[in-house]
Amino acid sequence: MLDQNHVPGESNECSGSETDRLKQEIFYNIRFNLGLDPEDMNRYTCYMGLAFSLKNRLINRWIKTQKACRDNLSKRIFYLSLEFLPGRFLKNYIVSLDLEAVTRQVLSDFGFDLDAIEEEEWDPGLGNGGLGRLASCYMDSIARLRLPGYGYGIRYDFGIFYQVLKDGYQQEKSDNWMRRGNPWEIMRFENIYKVGFYGRSEAYTDILGNQRFRLVDTQEVMALACDMMIPGIGDEFVTNMRLWTATSSREFDLDFFNRGDYIRAAEDKVLSESISKVLYPSDESEKGKELRLKQQYFFVSATLQDIIFQYRKEYQSFDAFSDWAAIQLNDTHPTIAVPELMRLLMDEHGLSWYEAWSICGKTFAYTNHTVLPEALETWPVSLLGRLLPRHMDIIYEINRRFLEDLKKNHPGDPDLCERLSIIQEGDTKRIRMAHLAIIGSHSVNGVAALHSHILKTSLFKEFHRIYPGKIRNITNGITPRRWLHQSNSGLSELITSVIGPDWVSDLSLLKNLIPHAQDSLFQEKWQKVKFENKKRLARYTLRKTGKGVNPNALFDIHAKRMHEYKRQLLNIFHVIHLYNRIRENKGTVDFSRSFFFAGKSAPAYVQAKLIIKLITSVSDTINKDPLVRGKLSVIFLPNYCISQAEKLIPAADVSEQISTAGLEASGTGNMKFALNGALTVGTLDGANVEILEEVGKENIFIFGLTADEVVQKKREGYNPRHYYEGNPDIRKIMDMIDSGYFSPETPRLFQPIVHSLLEGGDYYLVLADFESYALTQERVAATYKDQGLWTRMSILNTANMGKFSSDRAVQEYADHIWGATPVP
Repeated sequence: MLDQNHVPGESNECSGSETDRLKQEIFYNIRFNLGLDPEDMNRYTCYMGLAFSLKNRLINRWIKTQKACRDNLSKRIFYLSLEFLPGRFLKNYIVSLDLEAVTRQVLSDFGFDLDAIEEEEWDPGLGNGGLGRLASCYMDSIARLRLPGYGYGIRYDFGIFYQVLKDGYQQEKSDNWMRRGNPWEIMRFENIYKVGFYGRSEAYTDILGNQRFRLVDTQEVMALACDMMIPGIGDEFVTNMRLWTATSSREFDLDFFNRGDYIRAAEDKVLSESISKVLYPSDESEKGKELRLKQQYFFVSATLQDIIFQYRKEYQSFDAFSDWAAIQLNDTHPTIAVPELMRLLMDEHGLSWYEAWSICGKTFAYTNHTVLPEALETWPVSLLGRLLPRHMDIIYEINRRFLEDLKKNHPGDPDLCERLSIIQEGDTKRIRMAHLAIIGSHSVNGVAALHSHILKTSLFKEFHRIYPGKIRNITNGITPRRWLHQSNSGLSELITSVIGPDWVSDLSLLKNLIPHAQDSLFQEKWQKVKFENKKRLARYTLRKTGKGVNPNALFDIHAKRMHEYKRQLLNIFHVIHLYNRIRENKGTVDFSRSFFFAGKSAPAYVQAKLIIKLITSVSDTINKDPLVRGKLSVIFLPNYCISQAEKLIPAADVSEQISTAGLEASGTGNMKFALNGALTVGTLDGANVEILEEVGKENIFIFGLTADEVVQKKREGYNPRHYYEGNPDIRKIMDMIDSGYFSPETPRLFQPIVHSLLEGGDYYLVLADFESYALTQERVAATYKDQGLWTRMSILNTANMGKFSSDRAVQEYADHIWGATPVP
């Protein structure tokens, strides 16, 4: 009989078996953390009791890890990202602690199933897409490699919106992911910092006669640290994400309250806490723009104050700061860190400009994530100068000194200063944050070979000329722990059965699968795993949409953020093309095909939201047509998130990676699908280029214009009408959409899509690539009919994905940018 009042000790030793120990911990947590009777346990209280138990075990390891970092005087890595998409923690912690078998047994004894308990956890929507998921993969690898690294961001009360479909239209609902509490976080009330906005910069003379500056009359917000544990695997190394939440410096104004003005009494608290309330507030209005900039400065200032606080516990002067700290800026969002560190070093700690700038240049590194000039972040000088007046002064001084050096070193190019200046002149002066990041960092990297080539030869070619060697490539990676070992346990077990378990920590060992690719018995087991994953996705689809899907069908999956350059439109055009061919009895149909779409559009992105409506309307038309029933189906799964991706990716036969060549920086979805044995249909864009190199051209389906051909076609004067008039299949598809075939109640509904292609210039070359895409999809169908060939290609995709581990990417950052070494 278990003692439900037992208090777990600090030691790993416990009377009885490991299952008894875990049961005792869960009972204890339900009774003393939740204040409930364990005898009345339900799924939610069981989840919470288990969660506290796992967190407590990790806290012990975290304390030991931090002591080891201090004792070894290790160089610290600070990864600054406005987004993190960690996914659910429960299963990740269980796998990292090697407790899955024990946990399943305990939950079974309680009458529960681990997969059902996992559904009690709400995905923390702390990011928008690939940027946030990459940051979380890198944190996983930092822990796996035993690097003393920490992630810093914002703990948003409401994350990326919850997407629902109403009559086929996207609607956004608030994502209150913490409405039932967050058992994973540790509130660090001892780590709280003041962050000041507005005010003015005031000059004064210090006791040594030096001119200094200070901010006065600021509005202050308090930043409170919330830690979440990030465990390694296979040992006891545990690091953490530190996410900041905003609190008011004045919780309550009693004077207003006593005068009966109850709203004003709490106004300061409400306004202050709005900073960490929502991920990416709409920047349509001036207030929205201001709040977004506030978010960026809020988390950057708190982070740098925290870093300096930790540093000063070990060092008296700042001489060793850049040898102790490496700060990585994940995209331009944290770039305000450059003038903020200058301000802290000069105004708060008395360093000279030269000393502070030298430290900044050795400490910061910047990762760029876009090749689109219009996507590079800029802020109006008027807004930043009003919100952060001291920082505006510092940015002007950084720019002045940079331009002086530019004139001196490049006197033969008088226009170079205007092109590279941090300040963009015009009717509205703007600050080019990417330029500030490049100038203030010692390293700039792209995230795929093609992307980095474009940075050097196009987007930042002049920076590459004046800073030779500063721009480098580190191709993105994904963690195999979550994206294969955890989310596709059947395939993980099959792989381990033939090559052993070490691939989980060294993905290059997947090469040992290559000799098994021709083995018919192994192929049969591989197919069985895929079929079980497809059945799981079919059950999930039925539960989420009410639509049945045949798991024997080919599953073609396009899951990513909705954007015109990602070309979900090209995919649905091809689906309509298949629909027409089946209805017209053109060609045989040897197997069923199910096309899955998943992804969210930005709330203000009208065209992307209209494309979602087109996809759902095509889906309704096709799924109701008896002539194609059993041959073709289309599903749009709402609210794409990490936990949904963990069901979609293992079930995919085909992975759609069809962005316009030259526009995708890297992509990591392409890596996740290929790692799980899906075959890629893609353009030579982003990391697709390197996936082709690794898996071989015979194991991937490449189509369409190359990046150079896209540039050339636009230079020559691209005419989309040529394709409309010259290709009867394209004409029929577009006429069906234009005439209201898929929207009979609103015939003109989709005309803006047609207009954007024929009259708007088809910026993303959907029509130019359609014929090549359709022919490639015919090759896909022909290959799929030969299941032996298809399975061999699938195995070889997985076997050759070792390069795309986030472990490899993070090790390259550590070796070539951070100069960091593992903690012994």
